[in-house]
Amino acid sequence: MQEKNSNVWQEGLNEAQLAAVSSRLPYALVLAGAGSGKTRVLIARLLYLLSERGYGPAQVLALTFTNKAAGEMRSRLAAAFPWANHVWMGTFHGIAHRLLRLHAKEANLPASFTVIDSEDQQRLCKRILREREIDEKVLSSKTLAYLISKEKDAGRRAIDVATTYGDLPWVSLYEAYEQQCQASALVDFGELLLRSYELLLKHPALLAHYQGRFREILVDEFQDTNRLQYQWLKLLAGEGCGLFVVGDDDQSIYGWRGAEVANIRDFTETMLPCEVVRLEQNYRSTQAILSAANAVIANNTGRMGKALWSAQGMGDQVGHYAAINEFDEARYLAQEIRRWQQAGGALSAVAVLYRSNHQSRVLEQVFLREGIPYKVTGGMRFFERAEVKDALAYTRLLLNPQDDAAFARVINTPTRGIGEKSLQKIQMVAQQQGLGLLDALRVMVRQGGLSGKALQGGQSFVVLFDQWQLLRAGAIASLMTRIIQDSGLWDFYGQDGLTGEGRQENLTELINAAAQYAVDDDVVEDFAITDPLLLFLAQTALDAGERNEAKQDQVQLMTIHAAKGLEFDWVAVTGLEEGIFPLSRALEDEAGLSEERRLMYVAMTRAKEKLLLTSCSMRRFHGAESLMQVSRFVQEIPKELLQSVGGYQSTGYTNVRQSRDSHDLAEPAMPATSDVPFPKGSKVVHQRFGEGLVIAVDGLGEDGRVQVRFCDATRWLLLSVAKLEKWESD
Repeated sequence: MQEKNSNVWQEGLNEAQLAAVSSRLPYALVLAGAGSGKTRVLIARLLYLLSERGYGPAQVLALTFTNKAAGEMRSRLAAAFPWANHVWMGTFHGIAHRLLRLHAKEANLPASFTVIDSEDQQRLCKRILREREIDEKVLSSKTLAYLISKEKDAGRRAIDVATTYGDLPWVSLYEAYEQQCQASALVDFGELLLRSYELLLKHPALLAHYQGRFREILVDEFQDTNRLQYQWLKLLAGEGCGLFVVGDDDQSIYGWRGAEVANIRDFTETMLPCEVVRLEQNYRSTQAILSAANAVIANNTGRMGKALWSAQGMGDQVGHYAAINEFDEARYLAQEIRRWQQAGGALSAVAVLYRSNHQSRVLEQVFLREGIPYKVTGGMRFFERAEVKDALAYTRLLLNPQDDAAFARVINTPTRGIGEKSLQKIQMVAQQQGLGLLDALRVMVRQGGLSGKALQGGQSFVVLFDQWQLLRAGAIASLMTRIIQDSGLWDFYGQDGLTGEGRQENLTELINAAAQYAVDDDVVEDFAITDPLLLFLAQTALDAGERNEAKQDQVQLMTIHAAKGLEFDWVAVTGLEEGIFPLSRALEDEAGLSEERRLMYVAMTRAKEKLLLTSCSMRRFHGAESLMQVSRFVQEIPKELLQSVGGYQSTGYTNVRQSRDSHDLAEPAMPATSDVPFPKGSKVVHQRFGEGLVIAVDGLGEDGRVQVRFCDATRWLLLSVAKLEKWESD
């Protein structure tokens, strides 16, 4: 063993970090604010234990949430003490897997047990559903896998669960899944932790061995632990092992997958004596950004409490751009990104964040048109997403019955009882008669070439296309809505308990894209096509095929969840409207709203130099435009920290148009004078049509008229007749 280095662990630590690293109480909670150097503290703590306290490497266990974090800690630790590689270090699931491999017999597993991923888990669930003749429309394999994983994360076996899924006794399916996994020696990710917990619980001697071995357990991202992980941790530590946990209750944003922010509070109340150290100095952001983030998160109740500060100076105010709609929002971002680039800034230093994946569609569309290279990080491009491609495949087949690739994609999405043998028959008829697969199916339905479920499924499939053909002359958005609903795609994707809502949002955004699609002379000339639906499909195909991956310098588009742990020189947080961010479902639930606010805090603290917030006065839902209210998160920022950078700026919820410079994409408003009682940008109320936004003015005084965009339509109104009033919202 190398000679101890009693100084290396102290290097580069500030006063609070030093206090955390050198804590001598059995239990310590380090409340590490965003950008406060938590990884440095964890590494220093390990070095402190090994060099100053004399712990052996095998007496320390370090737990992380990602292999990347574990790898970074290991490499930095090894650089100071090569022999420190003997420290047990890894993710919760990784360490649980190690325990099961070492003690497979005690865990009632063969030594050669196999760990399966989520895709293999879903295949097994699909087989179980098929054996019990349960249709995927009633309960999908993905939903079943999600429900099972959710119960395992809570530490519950099938015998512990007494609930049903709709009218289905899904517990029996859980039991069948457990039996199949045991018989085939299969272990899914949820099982790794649950079985290792049961292993320690059922074998006191084994538990005593590990409790005696480890003198301290260190935990990163403690705020992300779920119920089972916390129970497993406390069981393994016992009474003689120290616990050093690092986390931030203000950055707990994974409640939807089981994380319990309450674990932090419980730790300080039950693991005694416990020292709480707050890391509040931020090394990432300017003070203006941090003060704005502090002001927002301060509205949450039940916090442990801390206030981030920076020694880097005040910096620029947080910008707020209130756009007319999502296209204006995206165009403004493109304009500002181009200016950033022209001033010498790297595109890779820019991140555009949004609450939900479906919001990327307009951003992608505008960035492609404006030539802004981008990369969707942590997700697929909009037109590459399965549900979007499915809906477009139905549309392609409607336009072109010879499109066999589209037929193959949708004939059993959702399932219609047309199996491989029936498909082979359809293909044979198509080859013999020189038909496309859809026309071949029509022939077989008429001539009785199919039977049973396949015949019923084939008949209903053909009827759908006959019905949709009657809608071809109408609006594209109406047709797209019918296709998504009638085909069963909406219900099919909506039943996915984990990601169904997001998939439905993407389908809704596709309808919005269809509603906003306009045919102009340039487009017709470019494509030599006059059919609006065919033009729409051609344009979406080009958008889907456009690639920027070859360019290294790219703007990063991502959800806020995907941005956790990252930092950028310039961050734009988009879609800051009530119902979008925070989500509408969170507005009725205090816990949900608190998590949304924590998510906003995470988004804001990703920015190093520049932070821009954007919101829209109008946004399209299901093909119709709706008036929006600026997010409460924007209004929670003190006025002295927030700078209007143009657009429909908000005072409360009343917006007033502000002009922009010559590079702007929209014309400036007419000045507010007595001759123009309702300037462009004014919000107004009509007795019949409700609230609306003035988007154009023609003429002066009472003889003039205004164009107003209401929720259901856009109308020209004579001022002498309409009796409009200003909309002064509270």
